[in-house]
Amino acid sequence: MVAVLAGVLPAGPVAAAPPPSPSAPAPAAGAAPVTWGVAPSSRKGPDGRAAFTYKLDPGAELTDYAGISNYSGQPITVDVYASDAFTTPSGGFDLLPAAQRPTDVGAWVVFEPRYRRLVIPSKSRVDVPFRLTVPRDATPGDHAGGIVASIAEPGTDAGGNRVRVDRRVGARVYLRVTGELAPAFTVERLDAGYGGTLNPFAGGTVTATYRVRNTGNVRLTGRPRVEIAGPFGIGRRGVDAAALPEILPGDEYTVTTRVPGAIPLFRLDVDVELAPVPVNATAAAPAATGHAAVWAWPGPQAVLLLLCAGAVWLVLYRRRASARALAAARAQGRAEAAASPAAGPELSDANTTRSRGT
Repeated sequence: MVAVLAGVLPAGPVAAAPPPSPSAPAPAAGAAPVTWGVAPSSRKGPDGRAAFTYKLDPGAELTDYAGISNYSGQPITVDVYASDAFTTPSGGFDLLPAAQRPTDVGAWVVFEPRYRRLVIPSKSRVDVPFRLTVPRDATPGDHAGGIVASIAEPGTDAGGNRVRVDRRVGARVYLRVTGELAPAFTVERLDAGYGGTLNPFAGGTVTATYRVRNTGNVRLTGRPRVEIAGPFGIGRRGVDAAALPEILPGDEYTVTTRVPGAIPLFRLDVDVELAPVPVNATAAAPAATGHAAVWAWPGPQAVLLLLCAGAVWLVLYRRRASARALAAARAQGRAEAAASPAAGPELSDANTTRSRGT
């Protein structure tokens, strides 16, 4: 597969297919690189459009032109066709493989047979007409695809088998069919995990992974917000995730958002909220939400609590030991004090006797 962008792109290997046709040339080893491009055009040449952008009623028809330019110093043979677009897992814009038949706007674009394979001289351009017919039962909203110029070259796959490699470039097609627009996102498969830290005074990190699906009929973007909170909303924190790439109707994109500074309160609620933002439309849409919960055990905090409890116990133990020792000393003193009056008179009598004898 290949990301198809408006304008001219250097060609690169993109997909494997059946063995090459004999009429599809391949550059010889060591030959200068072959570069070509596709851009919206007119009967008289390129008209400055960045993409094929239309707004049509069901059943409407039009004729337009794709300018295919050969920037190389040698002739090239290209296959010209249209295909449907989809959102890649990384959030890019891509087209179906050449061997997969389109069913949407790619199937509504038709080239005359003589333009489906072209030999384009070096340093020249061919403005290729095509006809776009919107079915009468076409669903309202956005339909995305692309016009492609492809060169097939022989190659080998990872197993050493001979395959055909399609090197293709092209221009995007954005068709909006008139009717009611219904932008809508859903948040699916929300999964959250907690990662703590050895520092008991620092919170951990909650990592939320969730799938955003465009269930509406227009291209959408948006900026998710993830919030976490403990029981009764204690320790609530939130972050705004990075803005989503443009997601085509029916497609999905997986997002991972991290919330630092999460206090480990045993169990944390994780909530995702995402307001759809339509591309080139002003239709309102409700926010999509998702909820999950994650266990956040306060390990380092528990160790710190035990250490503090041990320190308090040790202080109290020493105070009690000191109090017991002081009480024992006082008891001994009182006992000695109680015994001293009995010995005192005897000493006094003896001293008196000795005095008298003297």
